[in-house]
Amino acid sequence: MSKRIRIAIAGVVIAVLATSVWLWATAGRETTDDAQVDAHVAPIAVRVGGTVTEVPVKDNQQVEAGMVLLMIDPRDYQVALDKARAELATAEAEAAAARVNVPITSTAATSNLSTAQGGVEQAQGAIEAAQRGVDAATARVATAQARQREAEANAVKTAKDVDRFKALLAKDEISQQQFDAAVAAAEAAHAAADSAKAQVQEAQAGISVAQSQLTQARAGAAQATAQLQTARTGPQQVAAQRARASSADARVLQQRAAVQQAELNLQYTTVRAPMRGVVSKKTVEVGQVVQPGQPLMSVIPLEEVWVTANFKETQLENMRPGQPAIIEVDAYGGRDFKAHVESLAAATGSRFSLLPPENATGNFVKVVQRVPVRIAIDEKQDAEQLLRPGMSVTAKVYTR
Repeated sequence: MSKRIRIAIAGVVIAVLATSVWLWATAGRETTDDAQVDAHVAPIAVRVGGTVTEVPVKDNQQVEAGMVLLMIDPRDYQVALDKARAELATAEAEAAAARVNVPITSTAATSNLSTAQGGVEQAQGAIEAAQRGVDAATARVATAQARQREAEANAVKTAKDVDRFKALLAKDEISQQQFDAAVAAAEAAHAAADSAKAQVQEAQAGISVAQSQLTQARAGAAQATAQLQTARTGPQQVAAQRARASSADARVLQQRAAVQQAELNLQYTTVRAPMRGVVSKKTVEVGQVVQPGQPLMSVIPLEEVWVTANFKETQLENMRPGQPAIIEVDAYGGRDFKAHVESLAAATGSRFSLLPPENATGNFVKVVQRVPVRIAIDEKQDAEQLLRPGMSVTAKVYTR
C-alpha cells in the first residue's frame, strides 16, 4: 500500500473520529446567537404638570428606591389644597346646620299643626258668634219696624183727633184745654214715630255691622283653613329638610375626596424612584415645563436581568423550564454566565409583530419560526452587574 493511500485512510479516520467527538459533545445541547440581555425598564413620568424646580440625579446614576428624581413647583397645588380644605370646612358647617334643622323643623311642624287646628276652631266659633249677631240685629230691626208702625199709627190717630177737636173748639163744644191736650198728644205721637224710625235705622246699621263681622269671621276662617293645610304639609317639610341634610352630607364626602385629590397632587410634585436601579435616558432639565404623562427618564434595576433567546421551533423538542444553560457575552470576550431556562413564550415572535403573517391567504411559504425563551441568570453570577439590557449573547441550553 502506498504512502499516499495510508495518509488518505488516516485522514478519513481522523475526520470520522473528529465528527463523532463533535456529535457526542454537542448531543443534548441547543445553541443560538439570536439572543440578548433583557431587564425591566421603568419609565419615569410625572402625574401633574408644572415647572421643574430641581433634578438631583444624572444619567447613569445609581439610585435607591424612594430617592427624589425631580421636583415640580408645588405652590399652585398648595393653593389648591388650601382651597379644598376651606370648601370642606364650609360643607361640614352646612351639613351640621342642616342636621340641626331636622328636629327643629319636625317640632315646628307639630306646633304649627296644633296652632292651625286651634285657629280653625276659633274661626268657626267667630263665624257662629257673628251669625248670631246678624240674627239678633235682624230681630232688632223687625222689632223696631213694628214699633215704628205702631208710633206712626198713633201719630195719624192723634193728628186726626186734633182736626176733630179743632172743629169742635170752633163750635165751643170742647174747652181750649182739651184741644191743647189733643195737640200735645199729636206732637208726642209724631215725636214717637220719628224716634221709632231712628231706631229702625239704627237697627239696620247694626245688621250691616254684624254682616261685616260675619264676613271678617269667614275670611279669618278661610285664612285659618289655609294655614291648617300648610301645617299639614309638616311631614313633607321634615322629609325635605332630611333630604337637604343628606345632600349636605354627600357634599362633605365630595369635598373630602377633593381634599384627598389635592393632597395627592401636591405629593405628585415630588417624583421618587420606584425601585433601586440606574437612571437612563434623562431628558428633563430645571426650568422645563412638563405635562402629565410626559416621559422624562427611565430607571433600570440591574439586579434583575435575564436573557431572551430566540430558538428555532425545531430546537424546542426537548427544551423544558429548569434546564441548565450557559450564556456567552460578546462584550466580555465570550465570558460565560451560568443560567437556567425559566420559561418558554406562549407564541412565536412573529405572532407578536405589528403585522403577523396570515398563512390562510394561499401564498404560504413554510419558514422555520423562532420562539422566545426566557433564561434566568443564576444567583451571584452577575454580582458586579456587568450585564446591560440589549447586549448580544450566545445561549446554550443543555436538554439532557
